[in-house]
Amino acid sequence: MSSPSPSLVFDHVRLEWPDGTVALDGVSGALGRGRTGLVGRNGAGKSTLLRVAAGHIAPTSGSVSASGEVAMLPQRLASDPRRPVSSLLGVERALTALRAIESGDVAPHHFDAVGDDWDVETRAHALLAEAGVPSDALDRTVGELSGGETMLAALVGLRARAAEITLLDEPTNDLDREARARVSELVQAWPGTLVVVSHDVSLLELMDATAELYGHTLSVVGGPYSVWRAHRDAEQEAAVRAERDAAQSLRRERRQRIESYDKLATRARVAHKAQVEKRVPRIIAGGRANAAQVSAGRLSTEMKGKEDAARAALNEASARVRDDDVVRIDLPDPGNAPGRRIATLGDGEREWIVTGRERVALVGRNGTGKTTLLQSIVHGTEAAVHARASVEHVGYLPQRLDGLDDAASVLDTVCAAAPDVPVAAVRDRLARFLVRGDAVTRPLGSLSGGERFRVALARLLLADPPPQLLVLDEPTNNLDLDTVDQVVSALQAYRGAVLVVSHDDAFLARLGLDLLLELEDGRLVERAP
Repeated sequence: MSSPSPSLVFDHVRLEWPDGTVALDGVSGALGRGRTGLVGRNGAGKSTLLRVAAGHIAPTSGSVSASGEVAMLPQRLASDPRRPVSSLLGVERALTALRAIESGDVAPHHFDAVGDDWDVETRAHALLAEAGVPSDALDRTVGELSGGETMLAALVGLRARAAEITLLDEPTNDLDREARARVSELVQAWPGTLVVVSHDVSLLELMDATAELYGHTLSVVGGPYSVWRAHRDAEQEAAVRAERDAAQSLRRERRQRIESYDKLATRARVAHKAQVEKRVPRIIAGGRANAAQVSAGRLSTEMKGKEDAARAALNEASARVRDDDVVRIDLPDPGNAPGRRIATLGDGEREWIVTGRERVALVGRNGTGKTTLLQSIVHGTEAAVHARASVEHVGYLPQRLDGLDDAASVLDTVCAAAPDVPVAAVRDRLARFLVRGDAVTRPLGSLSGGERFRVALARLLLADPPPQLLVLDEPTNNLDLDTVDQVVSALQAYRGAVLVVSHDDAFLARLGLDLLLELEDGRLVERAP
C-alpha cells in the first residue's frame, strides 16, 4: 500500500498547448511513496502529467510539489538517434572528460567533470552488463541500438542516479520476454518512489497502488492493476444500476404528474358542468373553482419539484457512467486472392512463402535483427536473412515513428500521404481514430505515443490503392488495452496479408497466426503458432 505521506501532489494543474488545446484541466490528487502504476486511455494526458511533474514543461496554472528530486524516463527515448549511449547511463560528461585526460588534455574543467569518479568507465560497462547490452555499446549511439537495448540502458542508468522520485513512461515497450523480466526485477527492487505509466498488465501487477487519469480527474486505488480493474468494474456496475433506477424514477414521476393533471382536469370539467347546469349555487361553485385552482397550483409545484429532483438524480447517476469512445478501425480490402504469392522470407537455407491473407509473426530477442528484416521488405535491401515482397502495395508501420515531422499538423501529415483523397474524407477517417475537431491541426510533437500511433495508422490505411501486405513493427506499443482490442479486431477482418513483429504474446495469440518464425543467430526457425 502507498504511504499516507505523498511524494507528488498535483494542485489544480492546467496545461494548454500554444494552439489553445487543453491537455490537463484542473488535475488534483496525490501519489504516495512506493510503486504506483498510472493508467488511462490514450490521450488522457498521462505522459503530459509526468512531464509536468518532472519539470520538463510548466503548467499554465496550478502547481506540483514533490518530496525530493524527480527523474524521468521519457516514452520516446529514440527521438534523437545521434544521442550517445553514455548519456543514457548518466556518465557522458565524466567519461568524455576522463578520456580527454587520458589522451593528454589536462585542462582543469576535465578534472572538475571527473571529480572522484575515476572508475566511471568500469562502472559504465557494469551498467551495460546489468542491462544485457554489449559492452561496446558505450561508444555507440542510440540509433545503433535496438529499441529494447536503448530502454534497458536508460533504465539502469536512471536507477544508478537514485533520485527520490522516478517516473517511467512505458518502460517495457520494444522489450522481449527476457528483457521484460529484467525490467520487472529492477522495478521490484527500485529505490525510492516509482511512478510507472504502462499498458503492460504484468508490470502493473507489481504496483503497490494504481492511479487513473480519466476526464482530467486523478483517482488512486490501493493495490495492483487487477485490484483497480475490479474496483472500476464494480463501480461501473453500480453506476449503471443507479442510472437505470434513476431513469425509472423519472418516468414514474412524469407518469404520476400526468395522471394528477388528468384528475384535476376531470374535476374541473365536472365542476364547470355543474355550475353551467346550476345544480349548485354560484357562490359555492365559485368557491370550489378557487379551491380547485389552489389545489392544482400546489400539486403542480409539488409534482414539478419531484420530477426535477428525479431528473437531477438521473443526471448525477449518468455522469458516473463512462461513455468512452473507441477507435473504429475499418481496413480496406486489397482484394488478395487466397493463393496469391505476397512475400517470401528466407535465411539462405530455407524460404517461407506468404500467400493471400496469411498472418505471419516474427519473434526473437532484442538486437537479433527483426526490424532490419522488416525494413528489407520495404526498402528492397538484400541480406542473408531477408524478406521480399511480391506485390507492389506494401504498408509499413515502423516501431519508432521517427519518420513523422513533429512540426507538421496531423491533417497535413495524413493528407501528404493521400494527396488524391478529399480533405473532408481525411477528417472523417481521423475522426474514426478519435482525432477530431481542432485536434487535427495540432502538431505531431504534442501528441502522446498512442495518438501518434493512431495518426500513423490512419495515414497508412488511407493509401489508395490499399496495401496488399501490412508490415507492422511492435504495433501494440503505446496503446491502451481498449485500442489493442480494436486493432486485433481490425486485423482479424483485414483481407490482406499481415507480417508483424511483436513481443506481446497475448496479442499474437488473438491474431490467429498461420506462421510463427523466430529469428535467432542469423537463422529463421519455424515455431508452433
